[in-house]
Order: sequence, then structure tokens, then C-alpha cells
Amino acid sequence: MPTDLSDQLVVALSSRALFDFEEENRIFEESDDRAYMLLQSERMQTPANPGVAFPLVRKLLSFNSQERHRVEIVVLSRNDPVSGLRVYHSAQSHGLPIQRGVFTRGRSPYRYLKSLGAHLFLSANGADVEQALQAGYPAAHVYPHSAKTAENFPNELRIAFDGDAVLFSDEAERVYQDQGLDAFVAHETQRRETPLPPGPFKPLLLALHQLQQDTRDRPGMRLRTALVTARSAPAHERAVRTLMDWNIEIDEAMFLGGLDKGDFLKEFEPDFFFDDQTRHCESGASAGPTGHVPSGIKNQA
Repeated sequence: MPTDLSDQLVVALSSRALFDFEEENRIFEESDDRAYMLLQSERMQTPANPGVAFPLVRKLLSFNSQERHRVEIVVLSRNDPVSGLRVYHSAQSHGLPIQRGVFTRGRSPYRYLKSLGAHLFLSANGADVEQALQAGYPAAHVYPHSAKTAENFPNELRIAFDGDAVLFSDEAERVYQDQGLDAFVAHETQRRETPLPPGPFKPLLLALHQLQQDTRDRPGMRLRTALVTARSAPAHERAVRTLMDWNIEIDEAMFLGGLDKGDFLKEFEPDFFFDDQTRHCESGASAGPTGHVPSGIKNQA
């Protein structure tokens, strides 16, 4: 009988998101895939160091138990199958029970997200992330050099999201860009009871909310979420009411009105932060693992 992942949170990620393959990637960029494959083969038995998404993956896998498999992690990589062996060996060495992987040797792997039913795709390849988003899957371009935060919360997974163009559509952001702050505030105040259209990361938030509800009264790993947005009162109300309409609970909400997000993220200490604006991602990366979501009007050429 075929295995079914439909009742699990499925996270797909590239090998560079999971492990620190930046030195190997430089060899690829400076030479060719043959030199890269040779280096990976030579280092086959040398475990790679953790990458930016490693803590996230380790905590996600901790939601699984002998009684219930709630999270599936899949490596979805441009690596060739031989280089993929090092990925598996590294995962095994670090105690990550990752079984599934797709290796496409230079081709974009995003088209396999549908077969996996993925709720999230993390990659260090910007083009792959954009293709995944266009296909309707939550995806983010990881910042490989994000700060490696100390694990002060070993039994709690913490994920932070921006609002507009990430959890929500960029409808309000377009008003702000076209007409300015006053028009934005008026637009959102007038529509405070009208839910915002969903953004690209609503499916992930829904899946995380279900995971949170399923494990709330059980021992072990916990999940905590935060909305970290440049909105401020009175525009905050529509965001909160939208989450209420979706029947989703967010644990923390920060309405910063343009304040630097990095300082607040350093206090929240997320295992991952998602934002559509690179300046916020650069600030966030100083606080912890960060992914750029290239969606919405701010990312249009």
C-alpha cells in the first residue's frame, strides 16, 4: 500500500539550506559540476556542518514519535545523486532521520513539490524559490550566513512571519506604494472588518497551526508563532481580524510602525523568520535564520 503524506507537515529543502556547502558551492561556481562532484565524493565520509535551516529541521523532526509521524523532511536538491550520498551521510551523522530526497543534477527541482504535497520549500537558489512561489507553494530564499542563534528554547520551535505579501496578499502594500501612508491607513481602517486576501504563506501557517493544536496537550516539543509587521494602529486591526477569520491563533504580534525588526527578533529568537523585503531580511539575519519571500509589489522589477 503506498505511503500517504497528506496528514503530515511536509518541508522540502535544498542541501545548501540544510548543510553548510558554501565552500563546495564556490568550487561549482568557479569551475564546473564535475569538480564539485569530485570534491563531494572525496568528502563523502566527512559530515557537513549544519546550515541555516538545520535547527529548524531538527526541531520539526522532534514532533515525531513512535505513535505518530507528524512531520516529513525531504531534501529537494540540484545536487547529483552521488553528491546526494554525502547529504544522507551528513544527516545520519547528525542524527537527522531523513529518508526521502530528490536530486536533479542541475535542473530546478521545484516541480516535485506537487508530488510531495509540500507546505514549505527552502533553498539557497533564488530562481528555484521564485518558480516554487509562482507554482503556488510557500517558498523562501535562505540567507546562508544568517546568525546561528543559541538554543535557549530547546523544546520550543519558534517561527516568525511578516504580514503583507507573506501571510497576507500585497493588496494594502500596493496602496501604500501608489498613494502613500495616509491612503494606506484610510484603506485599512475602512476595511478593518474585511479579511485580507491570503498571501503565499497562508498554507504553511495553517499547517503549523494544525501541528500546534495536535501537540498542545502532549509532552515534548512545542510551537510558538509570531507576526512581525511594519503595520501599526489603526492598520493593525485588519491583520488581527484576518487571522481570526482564518481561525488561526498567533502567539505574539509585533506592530512596529517602521521600527527595525532585527532588534525585536533578537528578543523573540526565531528558528526561522520570513519576510518579503530584503532590508528586513538583512536585519532579521543578524538575529537568526532568515528567508526572503520574493513575492508582492516590492519584488517586482
